Amino acid sequence: MPDLIQPDDRKDTARLKAVLVLVAAMAFVLSPFLAQPFTGFDPAQLPIPVDDPPIQPEGYAFAIWGVIYIWLLALAGFGLIRRDSARDWDAGRWALFVSLGIGASWIAVALAAPVLATVLIWAMLGGAVWALLRAPARDRAWNALPLGLYAGWLTAAACVALGTVAMGYGLGDQIVTSWIMLLVALALSVALTLRLAVPTYPIAVAWALAGIVAANGVTLFGAAAGLGAVALLALALKQARA
Repeated sequence: MPDLIQPDDRKDTARLKAVLVLVAAMAFVLSPFLAQPFTGFDPAQLPIPVDDPPIQPEGYAFAIWGVIYIWLLALAGFGLIRRDSARDWDAGRWALFVSLGIGASWIAVALAAPVLATVLIWAMLGGAVWALLRAPARDRAWNALPLGLYAGWLTAAACVALGTVAMGYGLGDQIVTSWIMLLVALALSVALTLRLAVPTYPIAVAWALAGIVAANGVTLFGAAAGLGAVALLALALKQARA
């Protein structure tokens, strides 16, 4: 008898996970409407005020969240309606649920506690990357591609958050810390781009780097960010053609 019941139990569990992912995605998308706009930590939140560090992208770059939110909602809705009990879709659901669940409260936390917010955004990134590593080979426009955009932006955002908090606690000046975090972001994003083979991932990181170029203008730091963006876009184009 247990052998006969187990398949239905697995499907029921998968459907429940699909529902939880949709609920988490909806909460994540609604969260910006329940808090103040966020485009970086307020300098007054840190022991040493950090105002417009070089690693911080220009404000317009945060508009990518609109695309991410819509695409993640589509992912969650499609997954529930069309792939609720599919094993390949189910593989990454817990990781995505954790990432989106943390994300639903992230803005509120960031407006009050930058250190905790930095820890949480790295956890969000970990969940997003884990879900992406387990994304199904099919339905890429409904799963891997939106996850890639989400994880790519989180990669850049997590490095910016860590760098800003490090500056705010006197662990390095703005110039040196920004260079370190730019190199970390580039190394991490290139490694993940090659491992994940999802072109939206490097596109999202390149978008963040373009925002850094816009914020820094014609400087050595801006040029380095620009070269990084070009390299990632080249990788994205190569992967899209593969």
